[in-house]
Amino acid sequence: MPHEAISVFDIFKIGVGPSSSHTLGPWRAAQQFVTRLTDQNRLNQVSHLKVLLYGSLAKTGKGHGTDVAVLLGLCNEDPVTIDVDSIDPKFQSIHSNRVLPLNGTLDLSFDPKKDLEFLMNESLPFHPNALSFLVTLHNGEAFSETFYSIGGGFVVKEGETNNDKEQVDLPFPINTSEEVLHWCRKTGLHISDVVLENEHAWREESATRAGLTKIWEVMKACVYRGCHTEGILPGGLNVQRRAAALNKRLLKDRSYTNFESWVKAIRDGGNDFKYILDWVSCFALSVNEENASFGRVVTAPTNGAAGVIPAVFLYYYVFCEGADINKIHQAMLTASEVGSIFKKGATISAAMGGCQAEIGVSSAMAAAGLTEVLGGSQRQCLMAAEIAMEHHLGLTCDPIGGLVQVPCIERNTMGAIKAITATQLALQSAPDYAKVSLDTVVKTMWDTARDMSFKYKETAEGGLAVHIPISLPEC
Repeated sequence: MPHEAISVFDIFKIGVGPSSSHTLGPWRAAQQFVTRLTDQNRLNQVSHLKVLLYGSLAKTGKGHGTDVAVLLGLCNEDPVTIDVDSIDPKFQSIHSNRVLPLNGTLDLSFDPKKDLEFLMNESLPFHPNALSFLVTLHNGEAFSETFYSIGGGFVVKEGETNNDKEQVDLPFPINTSEEVLHWCRKTGLHISDVVLENEHAWREESATRAGLTKIWEVMKACVYRGCHTEGILPGGLNVQRRAAALNKRLLKDRSYTNFESWVKAIRDGGNDFKYILDWVSCFALSVNEENASFGRVVTAPTNGAAGVIPAVFLYYYVFCEGADINKIHQAMLTASEVGSIFKKGATISAAMGGCQAEIGVSSAMAAAGLTEVLGGSQRQCLMAAEIAMEHHLGLTCDPIGGLVQVPCIERNTMGAIKAITATQLALQSAPDYAKVSLDTVVKTMWDTARDMSFKYKETAEGGLAVHIPISLPEC
């Protein structure tokens, strides 16, 4: 069986909320399309452009900001570097002026109400998250290209396969958890060490560590900003932000001036179980409130589940063994391998597998990473990942109003707490006696995903989404 090479930086991507599959993926697809036009010397020949959104992208696209992402991607804005405060003004400018600065250089007549279509009742067979770009050139020639956002910010162009991509030979090729254990037994390395060796196929270790540190800094900044921002989340559901109020209540009158002094103020509050529990919830809430507000987050492995890993790793950073960046690197590397195994053997797309594919996978990733840095063996790490996912199996994706807010934000707190619990169970258990392997739970998750009704897969047509009466404004 061929081994798909997935880097830690494929799993952890810096981007903009609220969704990796519905925001970041379409954004990247639009950028790729513009790059192809430029490479083919067709950009300046474009006279008309139309965008079609299919399936889940159509049904929950407004709530997930798919229209915003596509238009900014066509402008060649980058989700990693764009000033998040400029997103809405740029989007509104296109709407009001009916002009799209294609690639930031060509002012193209474009009416989003007519030229960006949400095809609610049409879905393409390869994946529910599909979008097509239809182009007419000045000479009358017309053509189209279709892309699929397959989860976690990953994008596939129709007609392309893995064989079309640059092939990377890894020293330790891995598709399954059993293969992870094989290499660990053979080398005596920790899971994180095996992953780090594989990363050498792409770059030097120093570059990998610098990249991991940057990811961690973005996670910390997101938590800090979310814990200090009040107000109502956008989208019309009128959800009140809670992280800032909880942060203030937990800290009482302790003062601080930056992230590190904030961490000290948190530590000074003690280590009572309820206190720690509240902080883990606060960390997770803060990230996903930022995510819901088009803030800068890290896919972990998706935007909708972006709060689980920062919350769990900050639990370790603040309340366990301190601020050793190398330990954080370890946790991230191990977590990324678990995310890769789920992507290869099942899915990390809620449109394909429900919320078990997002919160469930992120919880499993966090549990594995935390277990390693707390001294767990390789088998205990994978056992922790299995426990975390086992108790997310069947979790549906039923966002009210198609917004990544209810129940999504609170689900991140649940995923974080389950990850910590799974870690503690694994550390106190002997994997020899485990009845379920991680590979078995991956297969079970995929079977469950295929059996699940489509209405529970990020369509806002089932579950809470149809039982909570709301009236959202037209976007």
